[in-house]
Amino acid sequence: MTTIAIPRPADAPPSAAAPMRSALAATVGIDVGGTGIKAAAVDGTRGALLSERLRVATPHPATPEAVALATARLVHEVAGDGPVGVGLPAAVVGGRTMTAANIDESWVGTDAARIFGSALGREVVIVNDADAAGLAEMRFGAGRGEDGVVLVLTLGTGIGSALFVGGTLVPNTELGHLELHGKAAERRAASSARERESLSWSKWARRLSRYLDHVDRLLWPDLVILGGGVSAKADRWLAGVVARPRVVTAELQNTAGIVGAALAAAEYTTGGAR
Repeated sequence: MTTIAIPRPADAPPSAAAPMRSALAATVGIDVGGTGIKAAAVDGTRGALLSERLRVATPHPATPEAVALATARLVHEVAGDGPVGVGLPAAVVGGRTMTAANIDESWVGTDAARIFGSALGREVVIVNDADAAGLAEMRFGAGRGEDGVVLVLTLGTGIGSALFVGGTLVPNTELGHLELHGKAAERRAASSARERESLSWSKWARRLSRYLDHVDRLLWPDLVILGGGVSAKADRWLAGVVARPRVVTAELQNTAGIVGAALAAAEYTTGGAR
């Protein structure tokens, strides 16, 4: 199982931190979603974008080859020539996508690292999209400095999850697929469920609370970070969320997936993860 430890400046002497800063600053992050593909060059010392965030619509059907070609066009426009990190809505093992959530089923079992590497003509690291967002929040956002059990949930078309223990990622948790009242939890508590069923913010918050209680009974996290586009509207629903652990919203919001994918690429290519 691949693990990625979050680098913290205070944990490393300057001589060790300098090469990491250089490598991080050269990376490009890609966030592949069900409706759009976003890309930017990332300054890994601050978690900031070095270029404009570019976006194209996700091809339909969203086959590996079609998505890789669309991504290659984006990367060509981004000012960054280093390794590329790609976040995909799938469990990822050794660069191969093992599942396909809210994307074409042809991704299952695909050597995504090879396909993207061929299309982009450079080194590519593939990571689960929720894990990417979690990496960004743990390094630069709401999870910075947290050493306990931290769960990052991305609330969008589905529910993505990233679990960290002592600052180290436990990849591919896929907790949005837990059963909740007879259905996959993301069908009941994702942001898309609120829109699809025209739920009020308060009713959706109650559903989300039931999901958090379900997850809490399995993992007992110290902190839950809620991300995704809906985190920008937290004033409408966060007060209605009831949970045992501390619950906060993500700080990086829509840039988390891009920043985290770039961080994963830099960690891998500089020897931080295998």
